[in-house]
Amino acid sequence: MAHLHLFDLDGTLLYGSSASLEISRQIGLEAETIAIEEAISTGRIGPPEYATQVHALWTQLTDAHVAEAFEQAPWLSGIEEVWAEIRGNGDYCAVVSLSPSFFVERLTRWGAHAAYGSRFPALPFTEPVDLGGILSAAAKVQIANRLCEEFGVRPADCVAYGDSFSDKDLFEAVPVSVAVNAHPQLAGIATHSYMGRSLWDAYALVRQAL
Repeated sequence: MAHLHLFDLDGTLLYGSSASLEISRQIGLEAETIAIEEAISTGRIGPPEYATQVHALWTQLTDAHVAEAFEQAPWLSGIEEVWAEIRGNGDYCAVVSLSPSFFVERLTRWGAHAAYGSRFPALPFTEPVDLGGILSAAAKVQIANRLCEEFGVRPADCVAYGDSFSDKDLFEAVPVSVAVNAHPQLAGIATHSYMGRSLWDAYALVRQAL
């Protein structure tokens, strides 16, 4: 049976950063975004409030800013190599993130079969954010189940990679999980734990067992 590898983005594929933070850095709003990220990480706000607040910050954001943020982001090494091997083995790889889809979807260019993020209006923003398109931790599991159906993969043959509490539901829904530079409580429920800047080394923890 084929396997499906499910990757988080913020703090997982991105080392010590998030898509929103990298985007805001391009328009000089890094400090404001750090404050919003601290609020969601401590549970003072949820994904809908987070999305509303960053949408309000990004009134001047353009596709060019997003492209530059993507290029300059602190990615783990080896992402394309890992995904090339996964594809070469006849398996599947997907990114499921709470970050904006207009950033996350760029990862299909690196070899991801699918990439899902929270849906924001087209850039530059002229419309309010539709909170119905903002993802949650539970939505990650729902998307994973849909991808299993699409690719013909059993949930029992999924591997999840993540770093934070937004990955907890997914870690509990799949049999194999890799905590990547993760919060200690998430690492405590993961099958494997990795600290470092190489996705290949994180992937190597499960590579031979699949």
